Amino acid sequence: MHRIQDAKKRWEFMCGEDSSLLIAMNKAGAKYIPVGCRAGGCGVCKVKILSGECHTKTMSRAKVTELDEARGVVLACRAYPRSDMVIDVAVKNEIKQ
Repeated sequence: MHRIQDAKKRWEFMCGEDSSLLIAMNKAGAKYIPVGCRAGGCGVCKVKILSGECHTKTMSRAKVTELDEARGVVLACRAYPRSDMVIDVAVKNEIKQ
């Protein structure tokens, strides 16, 4: 299990490597990250990884470009942690680069 924490250390939850960040958050009964389609298409759950590593599944390139992903921007519904992580949750679906 890996500790997922927001950049301002206001909240955290645990997530295994076999679960997406969004599913683990929901299982923890929390509502820290906005929830949309849960399938990588809508972009509502966009987050920026500030530290840590994850594996991602297919995400809409209209919502997360290859450059965004290279900069650590991912969709929480498609991100599976490989370590503890610190993330920044998008406000109104915008990530500050």
